[in-house]
Amino acid sequence: MSTRGAGRFARLRHALLGRRYWQRYRFTSGNDVRLLRSGDEFFSALIGRIDAAQQDVVLETYIFCHDKAGQAVSAALLRAASRGVRVRVITDGIGTARLPMFNEWPVAGIDHRIYNPHLFGHFGFSRTHRKLAVIDDQFAYCGGINIVDDYENNGERLPYRRWDFAVELHGPVVADVRQAFEVQWRRIQLGHRPLHSLQPDLGPQTSASLGSLRRRRRRRNEELWAGGRPCVAFVARDNLINRRAIEKAYLAAIGQARNEILLANPYFMPGRKLRRALVFAARRGVVVKLIIGRKEFKALDYAVRFLYHALLRAGVQIAEYEKTLLHGKVAVVDSNWGTVGSSNLDALSLMLNNEANVVLVNDPSINALREAILDAFKDSRRIDEAHYESRPAGERALSWLAYTSYRVAMKLLTVGGYD
Repeated sequence: MSTRGAGRFARLRHALLGRRYWQRYRFTSGNDVRLLRSGDEFFSALIGRIDAAQQDVVLETYIFCHDKAGQAVSAALLRAASRGVRVRVITDGIGTARLPMFNEWPVAGIDHRIYNPHLFGHFGFSRTHRKLAVIDDQFAYCGGINIVDDYENNGERLPYRRWDFAVELHGPVVADVRQAFEVQWRRIQLGHRPLHSLQPDLGPQTSASLGSLRRRRRRRNEELWAGGRPCVAFVARDNLINRRAIEKAYLAAIGQARNEILLANPYFMPGRKLRRALVFAARRGVVVKLIIGRKEFKALDYAVRFLYHALLRAGVQIAEYEKTLLHGKVAVVDSNWGTVGSSNLDALSLMLNNEANVVLVNDPSINALREAILDAFKDSRRIDEAHYESRPAGERALSWLAYTSYRVAMKLLTVGGYD
């Protein structure tokens, strides 16, 4: 292929990756965004808002622990309920144990529902992995931080607090977070029902009118991006209508990257589309830095390393973070696009679990997030391509076996959806 032809093909691929993945989420302007680093900042902000609540508090989390952090949040919820505030909580049936505090909640007026109480339930194998809260329809929270002490991990004390993030939101985007919670609340109440029974009542809508709505939303999103104004989108992934919403948000940003992609994730096992998007970006000259968490699941550590070969050859810079538990699921692209949320980049998060991310465009908080990722990259162990390629044959075989086993298992769980 000629140089001119290669350039044209690269521009076409860039355009396709940048435009085809606009999905059903909406961008809104006029929001205030506050980046929260670690549980200390998150719990302080959340409890403060709950204590000021006058009407309504909702909270959804994968893990709610009976530790110092969990007891503090539970006490705030109880105080709110005692003032007459309506309090509702969703926890996951596998992520959260049956805690003694749950017996206190109904007596105090807290309404608590459990998503998929068993490993395989009404909703199959899926979990609610989201970390959401909304207070009085004025403030919302979204991120990767569970209700658990920053220094505790499966009964072991961490040397440093978890590396994790959340955002506090105030503005039009709060309504989207609230709507996602309400759909989940009804879904648990009704069990697995047809799609129309769980969607908001939009009145009589034809396929044409829905298509028109999506086109208007897409144009609005593009106008906000092009206008350079700060805007925010809440992106929820579910098994109803937004099956690949978060993956497509990543693909849209990566496809439009011009200068830099910074990505940090504890469980990096995405499908081929996302890996190829990163490879394409690095080959067209974008600086791609990837931080991967380690030492939580040994088998996954071996499996992830199988993916390094293609990424390193394309020029992706990979570093493994071992200072403490890396739990943040964050990314920044070209210093003007960022995401903070609950979604790992693996088959479970991208294909099965209920997840929620916030996407930020041109927001001032992106700069702080970028600096935090760059600092973590400096604190991580860089993967050298030559050293990686010279690994012993036994280590290579173990890595291949771990990856192949993971891929087969995920293909079965996702009914062939994971690629």
